[in-house]
Amino acid sequence: MNSPLDSVALFYVGPVPITQAVLTTWAIMAVLVVGSFLLTRRLDLIASRRQAVLELIVSTMDTQIHETSGAVPAPYRSFIGTLFVFILVANWCSLIPGVEPPTAQLETDAALAVLVFASVIWFGVRGNGVGGYLKSFASPNVIMIPLNMLESVTRVFSMFVRLFGNVMSGVFVVGIVASLAGLLVPIPLMALDLLTGLVQAYIFAILALVFISSTVAEGQSPEQAKQAADPALPPTKKDT
Repeated sequence: MNSPLDSVALFYVGPVPITQAVLTTWAIMAVLVVGSFLLTRRLDLIASRRQAVLELIVSTMDTQIHETSGAVPAPYRSFIGTLFVFILVANWCSLIPGVEPPTAQLETDAALAVLVFASVIWFGVRGNGVGGYLKSFASPNVIMIPLNMLESVTRVFSMFVRLFGNVMSGVFVVGIVASLAGLLVPIPLMALDLLTGLVQAYIFAILALVFISSTVAEGQSPEQAKQAADPALPPTKKDT
């Protein structure tokens, strides 16, 4: 197994090196896009077994988003759901012989961290405007602005380090045991690796949701926060 700190380019597209992690990531994205299209292309009022399973998954996801953030799930469902499914599939692809999970490579986890960082800014600006987003850095007072700005970077960096460390260590342990003890002995460790991959995908997605929702909430007035949690409430004067 190659070192996760040493990314070997398989070929180049112009000046851009293409590594195995990049190819695996492209393959996962293609599978997810095609799979999503095939699973959702025929949805009926009377749900089939396939559609009922999909609706159960979406309902469970919405419940988790609402219980975690207290907000309406719809604005966050697509991003958080896609983030969770991608990381989960990326972690579990280590079970395919000869395939290393892209989340065990620095560049993939760094890209995911940058994506979360950008999404925090995007959701914050979309929910509260530029002024409201910048105002969130002055909570609870203006003295905290430098620390809040530093926190917005370090908390995303901690997500990157956590995901990389856990996935990489799991792959290394299974690989070392397999090389020393044969193919059957590491099976319990592979089952544990599956559980770890699921937990890490869940934690990463939930932390992203917490960072996004907290940024949006900090830039809102109490009336807007209540409106975001319960859209059935009448809109505030600012909303109108």
